[in-house]
Formats: sequence, C-alpha cells, structure tokens
Amino acid sequence: MLDQNRPYCRVEIDRVFNRVKAAMHVTALVSGKSKGLTQAHYYDAYTGKELIGGDAYEYEHIRSSEEIHTRYKSILTDEQIALVVNCVENVAVTLTSINKAKGKKKMEDWLRNNDNIVTYGINLKLALTKLKKADDGIERIVKWF
Repeated sequence: MLDQNRPYCRVEIDRVFNRVKAAMHVTALVSGKSKGLTQAHYYDAYTGKELIGGDAYEYEHIRSSEEIHTRYKSILTDEQIALVVNCVENVAVTLTSINKAKGKKKMEDWLRNNDNIVTYGINLKLALTKLKKADDGIERIVKWF
C-alpha cells in the first residue's frame, strides 16, 4: 500500500532527470554538428527560437515534478513517478529567464498572464502544443503502469 501522505522528494526524479538531460545533450550535439556547429543545438520549447551552446538555457519539466508527484503519489511509487515526470514529452529546453519566471506555476496559469507572453516572446500556439504533448506523454506512462 502506498503512503498517500508521503512528502515530495526529488532524489529519484533528479536521478532520472540527469540521465534524460544527458541523452538530450548528446542528441543536441549531433544536431549542432549537422548544422556545422561545434555546440549543442536546441529550439526553445515556448518561443521556438534557436538556442546553441553558450546561450542561457535550461532543461525543465513542462508539468512540474511536484505537481505530478501530488497527483499520482496515491497510485505510483517514487520510482514510477520519476519515470512519469521525466518522460520525453515532459522534458524541454527553454531560456533560463523563462524557466525562472515560470517556476513551479502551472503552465496554463503562467500563460494567462499576457505580460509573460509579451515579455518573454512566447509563441502561444507552440507552448500550448508542448503542454498538450506533455500531458499526453504523462498519461501514456501512467497507463503503462
């Protein structure tokens, strides 16, 4: 029986997150080489802008790990939650400034503030598409368990 009152803990989530980030980085390096670059190459998940090594970017969870833990701790173990949180659809790359501004807020709530869209140059259609894909990926992994 799972403890529905167990506290949020990032140890297992971070362990899996580090593996996912490393794999994404390798893919981004290959992408950069194919474009004649010597650095990692990404596209920002919320603006669509090209990012290369040296730009101020971070890997982030589209749906926060704490939100997912809270939602599924009554039916999944911490190890399972770590896999759900870090499914490929829920891990993205974005500018550090966007990641810091968004923090742990739900994406829908953060996007409701038009100042965020204007200030950070958010492509609303892209951001909502990424959010939908994250939700679909999360649901896919949860059903798998």
